[in-house]
Amino acid sequence: MLLFGLIFLLEKFGISLPAVFTYSSTRMALAAITSLLVTIVFGKMFIKKLYEWKIGDRVRSEDCPLLGELHRNKNDTPTMGGILILFSLLFSLFLWMDPKSPFTLILFLTTLGIGSLGAIDDYLKLRFKNKRGLPGRAKLLVQLVFSFLIGLYLLWTPASEMLHKGQWFAPPKAKEEVQGLSELAALSTKAYATRIYVPFLKHHRWEFSGVGVVFLALFLAFVITGSSNAVNLTDGLDGLATGTVMLAASAFALIAFISNHLELSRYLHILYIEGSGEIAIYLSAVVGACLGFLWYNSYPAQVFMGDTGSLTLGAILGVSAVLLKRELLLSIVGGVFVIEALSVMLQVGSYRLRNKKRLFLCAPLHHHFEYKGWAETKVVVRFWIIGLLLAIVGIATLKFQ
Repeated sequence: MLLFGLIFLLEKFGISLPAVFTYSSTRMALAAITSLLVTIVFGKMFIKKLYEWKIGDRVRSEDCPLLGELHRNKNDTPTMGGILILFSLLFSLFLWMDPKSPFTLILFLTTLGIGSLGAIDDYLKLRFKNKRGLPGRAKLLVQLVFSFLIGLYLLWTPASEMLHKGQWFAPPKAKEEVQGLSELAALSTKAYATRIYVPFLKHHRWEFSGVGVVFLALFLAFVITGSSNAVNLTDGLDGLATGTVMLAASAFALIAFISNHLELSRYLHILYIEGSGEIAIYLSAVVGACLGFLWYNSYPAQVFMGDTGSLTLGAILGVSAVLLKRELLLSIVGGVFVIEALSVMLQVGSYRLRNKKRLFLCAPLHHHFEYKGWAETKVVVRFWIIGLLLAIVGIATLKFQ
């Protein structure tokens, strides 16, 4: 935003900045560097303040008693480090992103909305040591309502009409090949939003209309909410969620950049989404912020991100997948998060339906391997390797289709 404001002011005096500063690729690099430096430079001071304020987390081991012994050194480690991540993201957004882009608005509101929810949850956990923060159902309801509103915004017909009038809050538009490699037709916002594209399959998509649009809105809400909570469940070991989010965000940043490039999207036979370079810029900022936070969050962690960070980062990934029409691809790129969430659901289901018999030694899955004797660093690095492999597979789907 500041960059575009500066360009506007300089033009009033007949001065123009080099065009390279307006390119998405340049702003991606600048956003990543900015969030990385902000996180590292302010990280030490921020952690010191958390210690002074005694904002320390305690390991909860009711369901897995051995965790209390395995992680006893983590007690009183400062949490709510997600505030540092979100600050660096919003700082990058205000510096480098286009304020007139609907993508900028949506990602800003996602960061602010879900970040506030996570911060309240973290605060209640710290304020009342014997409680688990916000009630699970209340937290889930807020996430679903917020995600559902994003879906309605994209699917709302008047918003589609505003698009063609050039209104600031209008949703994005997309283009795709219709008759050949040389011909492109503009899709209305509604047509863009009511489609789900299937990975690996060229031009294969599901289209929704009528009552089906309501179910689509619910599905989009499920994707965003599920992604948010899956990342939250993954955040159980030093650097685990930070590293895996960084890998998934890198993959989607590349996909967003390609989707914004007319020739590349045409070559790969994928949907061209005008302005999706802004998503690439924000995801690049996520990569930089996670890399910087990993400086302090790697084993042994000096700070935890808490729900403030994990819920928000997961929501950003989910919203980005929805805006890029890559909802199904998120289950591949974010496969580690899917597996972690499934392990919890299977564990709970087994406990309730099989007379308190557990499927895993402990859930989420990363704790199961700890129980089996794996060192924490080994679990984290191996999950990173799996996350990297899945990110590569996700990018490769663009070429296979």
